[in-house]
Amino acid sequence: MRMLLRGGDVIDTEPEPVVHRGADVLIEDGRIAAVGADLPADGAQVVDATDRIVLPGFVDTHRHLWQTPLRSLTVGTDLRGYLDLVIGRIGPRYRAEDLRVATLAGALECLDAGITTVQDFSHIQYSPEHSEATLEALREAGIRAVYGHGYPVFEHDRRTPADVRRVRERHFSGEAGELTMALAPVGPSFAPIELTEQDWRLADELDLPITVHVASGPVATRPIEELRRRGLLRPDTLYVHGNSLPDEELTLIADSGAAVSLTPGTEELMNVGPPAIDRMRAAGITTGLGADVVTTVAGDMFSVMRAAQLTSSPNGRPRVGAAEVLRMATLDGARALGLGDRVGSLRPGKAADIVLLRTDTLNMVAAHDPIAAVVTAAHPGNVDTVLVAGKIVKRDGRLLHPNLPGVLDGVRKAAEHVVTG
Repeated sequence: MRMLLRGGDVIDTEPEPVVHRGADVLIEDGRIAAVGADLPADGAQVVDATDRIVLPGFVDTHRHLWQTPLRSLTVGTDLRGYLDLVIGRIGPRYRAEDLRVATLAGALECLDAGITTVQDFSHIQYSPEHSEATLEALREAGIRAVYGHGYPVFEHDRRTPADVRRVRERHFSGEAGELTMALAPVGPSFAPIELTEQDWRLADELDLPITVHVASGPVATRPIEELRRRGLLRPDTLYVHGNSLPDEELTLIADSGAAVSLTPGTEELMNVGPPAIDRMRAAGITTGLGADVVTTVAGDMFSVMRAAQLTSSPNGRPRVGAAEVLRMATLDGARALGLGDRVGSLRPGKAADIVLLRTDTLNMVAAHDPIAAVVTAAHPGNVDTVLVAGKIVKRDGRLLHPNLPGVLDGVRKAAEHVVTG
């Protein structure tokens, strides 16, 4: 199947963000075939991209989709309060059916806002049924996702290596598609190092990347150094947050070839540490962005990008520019997830994960710099069309999921159950 996106202002992000005015994007069999002017449309479905910005889909490198029914529940609450309420008291109430609809709704929210790839850190796998519900939801949504199999932060007895092996064998033993898997352990900041080593060895055994929260304390003040001592530093690791890590720890991350996910909105509002984008840049660490939790912040990448830019100069240094923020939200995010060869830019051969933003709107009309406009002016209402692997999942501003009202009703019911008990 061929599709031609005709005559948009095309933003590519590789090697650096650049604008091609009035350009076309040709898609063949779900992949980008060419980007240029006046491309031939023979046999292609033509999509008029006039008054549209065409760019790679956003990549959210860290989100807990299971918390979708808890929207705005912990605004004004610090990290300790969030952990006590959401992880300690509400999480154990989730049934598999609650988890399924929460994950589905969260993934659809991502697509609706132009996020075509999400890393779902699902640290709520209480049973095999919970795992199956999560995977079923991600597949139904049609999003590209890295499923992070985890367990509750404070319940080490819930650690289930057998289920990790089962999921790996049953769902991820063949060729990688839109859904891939990572291990999402508690990690050295919040679990004994002996347990952490067991998790790292499990990831090595199953050839899985790792995604893990890191901070200075409460278990380890130097968690990355603890990993180094045990010989556990590895390139296919995504460290989340890390705001409180000293520079020496960041150097260890950079030297190992690992990446970091920052969630600037949540980090700022929960007081998890000072903004860290400038320090990550100085250390040379590949850095992606994430929304983290909709209990505290909005679930769209436009809000995340603005938070990233606004918090990028805590030490008085120049703020990160719009082009670099956009790259963090696309190509660098893809690289952080180990997907840089598949998505994150419009390079021919990559999957056609693409977003079209309307510019014939009051907030986007006469935008002189499309890259800056995406970062500073756009919002989810501008997301007109979304493609994942060349398949249209949102068209003319409307999600194409066949039962969106049923999903919304399911989220309301799940929220009532898990919050009120």
